[in-house]
Amino acid sequence: MGNLNASEDVNRSWENIKENIKTSGKDSLSLNELKQHKTCFDKECLGFLDQRKQALRQWLQDPDQTNVDHLSNVRRESIRHFRNTKRENLKSKIDELETLRSKISETCKWHKCL
Repeated sequence: MGNLNASEDVNRSWENIKENIKTSGKDSLSLNELKQHKTCFDKECLGFLDQRKQALRQWLQDPDQTNVDHLSNVRRESIRHFRNTKRENLKSKIDELETLRSKISETCKWHKCL
């Protein structure tokens, strides 16, 4: 009976140590949920990215001039689309910041958005 209690105590102690190590690691490393950084990257952007990958595969399989031209056109269109969506996203964020700045009571939100 004494051996069972001792082994249970050891197991509980190890579980406590294990939990303490995990919580202290999370606190010190500040492991939070990952943020989605590219909010402007939507399904339409994924479509352009897939088109670009497909054009690249076609060019790698058959590197003739028509595939080279097609690849360069698809790249140009996709980069243009990415740039425009990023600009639109930044403009909307700037407008949001301007409206928050106009409200004095929401200065904390304004500083967090920066």
